[in-house]
Amino acid sequence: MELFFFFIVALVAVVSCILVVTCRNPVNSALSLVMAFFCLATFYVMLDAPFMAAIQVIVYAGAIMVLIVFVIMLLNLRTETASRYRHAVVIGSTVGVLSLFEIIYFLLRGGVTGTRGGLNKEIIERVGHTELIGRSMFTDFLLPFEITSILLLIAIIGAVVLSKKKI
Repeated sequence: MELFFFFIVALVAVVSCILVVTCRNPVNSALSLVMAFFCLATFYVMLDAPFMAAIQVIVYAGAIMVLIVFVIMLLNLRTETASRYRHAVVIGSTVGVLSLFEIIYFLLRGGVTGTRGGLNKEIIERVGHTELIGRSMFTDFLLPFEITSILLLIAIIGAVVLSKKKI
């Protein structure tokens, strides 16, 4: 039953990801992206990582999608995307198909190395997901975390500057 549920969620995730790319309306594309985020959160729950599932829903499906919809409404992309970038569909499709063949090639030729990390199920149950993720995020990955927050701030400022008629 768990395998059947996985395949159903995977099918919904793939369809929603395809809709993100193929929808002409940016708001419909953003809603499809929210559905893909919820499917990813479901995968986290299936992997026994409820904290990551909650963070996925709160941060990505909540905050980031509000930011994306805000930028879409601010820039009014509906008129610009219809007339420009028609050749991007052909280029994007070609890159996507080549990437798919590359992924299949490496999956068929590759193998599992057998190396494992330092965490096992007992350590995760004893310490907890939240503490391990927080300790890792604010010690080992502090620089990428701060760079990401700066990039999001720059994106917000850029959207506001682009939307103003006169500076």
